Amino acid sequence: MKIAVTAYPRTLQGTSASRRLRTSGRVPGIIYGADKPAQNVEFDQAAMLRHLKLEVFHASILDLTVDGVTGPALLRDFQMHPFKPMALHVDFQRVDKNKKVHMKVPLHFLNADICVGVKVGGGVVQHIINDLEILCLPDDLPEFIEVDVKDLQLAHSMHVNDLALPQGVEPIPRWKKENPGVVTVQMPKEAPVEEEVVAAPVT
Repeated sequence: MKIAVTAYPRTLQGTSASRRLRTSGRVPGIIYGADKPAQNVEFDQAAMLRHLKLEVFHASILDLTVDGVTGPALLRDFQMHPFKPMALHVDFQRVDKNKKVHMKVPLHFLNADICVGVKVGGGVVQHIINDLEILCLPDDLPEFIEVDVKDLQLAHSMHVNDLALPQGVEPIPRWKKENPGVVTVQMPKEAPVEEEVVAAPVT
């Protein structure tokens, strides 16, 4: 799924200029990377809010157009207003298709309802992490990574190196070395039993 994003050159800079942009329904932003100078741009606020609600927008190669020229880019950062539905700033990185990118990709957990540790052991599936940091070429970047837990037994865990990653995708070196847990099946914690309080007799 390719998402098209349109940016417009931005000449005015500074806090006051950015505030006026947001008031007019625009979002200030910047595009950098690929051995080219950083470029200040602006985006349509309503369109950007729609994009930011999509999971795929945060972990896929986008078609970013500026001044009629379209190229591949990644969303790298964004800031939201603390209580208004408003994007304050967005950062995009240009992509070189011949260089690996470092991305955080969401994990989609499958078959929790038929997991052995749940059906046989009476446990519950607990997610330890929900995103995986990976390295891959832009054309190999997955929108998400599936984690099938159907064979996971009670008191057992799956770790990063246990995951079936798509061709050309690997965890970042630190995660490959440390091999942290991804998901586990544990017995549910029992709720504490409240003792019944008996009122003292009135004398």
